[in-house]
Amino acid sequence: MMAKKPPKPAPRRIFQERLKMTALPLYFEGFLLVKRSEYHEYKHYWTELRGTTLFFYTDKKSTIYVDKLDILNFIRLTEQNSAEKNCANFTLVLPKEDVHLKTENTESGDEWRGFLLTVKELSVPQHVSLLPGQVIRLHEVLEKEKKRRTEIEQLPVASVEKEKEPIEEHRDAFNPMPVCFYTVSRKEATEMLEKNPSLGNMILRPGSDSRNYSITIRQETDMPRIKHYKVVNTGENYTIELEKPVTLPSLFSVIDYFVKETRGNLRPFIYSTDDNFGMFFTSLLC
Repeated sequence: MMAKKPPKPAPRRIFQERLKMTALPLYFEGFLLVKRSEYHEYKHYWTELRGTTLFFYTDKKSTIYVDKLDILNFIRLTEQNSAEKNCANFTLVLPKEDVHLKTENTESGDEWRGFLLTVKELSVPQHVSLLPGQVIRLHEVLEKEKKRRTEIEQLPVASVEKEKEPIEEHRDAFNPMPVCFYTVSRKEATEMLEKNPSLGNMILRPGSDSRNYSITIRQETDMPRIKHYKVVNTGENYTIELEKPVTLPSLFSVIDYFVKETRGNLRPFIYSTDDNFGMFFTSLLC
């Protein structure tokens, strides 16, 4: 009797997981071939445009991105001649790199150019060939992005600074989760900490269910030791299950608690872009 294949993740759950990771509105998505300055060749990604950031996923069902690109400051978008038929080829020229993009067909190329230019320039471009329905969608995205930027600009400076002060190093401007959060299993978190001790020694990860979280740490005393702590989501707060439970208002506070209580001996595990996290994480999933 053949074993049943595990059920595929529902599209709604995938969307919710990605939204939780980015907290940015989804404007457009599709497959892209991407070549960045650190890549030796094009990589095939399922790509989402959220706000002014491109998020790259290894496939359509992945819930954690392997790379991202802020396009707010791109200087220009240039179209390249392609020898391949039915393929759009263009380049995003940024201050520090040129990012080459290819689409599966010319129609999706026009759509990508339209959405990229709309969120960058805050105006719907006139020189892209799109159907009336697609142009209407661009205008809808334009209004959403204008509203989003206005809300960001109106945030009280004092409250923003106060919020950032205690845990600034644990935040990522494009990610509502602590920067040491990774969608990995207990085994994968342990492997990450053991193989890369210089990058930090504390990982926040999903718990065994879909609601709670866990902290995995690697302590170096007489010999390295791995420990795991459950973090329970109570709805409004998060409780660390210690001998004497500690309840805190956010996951950022949870990370900050471990750092302060150990006087900095515990540090969030953070991959920089130079550490090639995408390749490492992909290897874990294989």
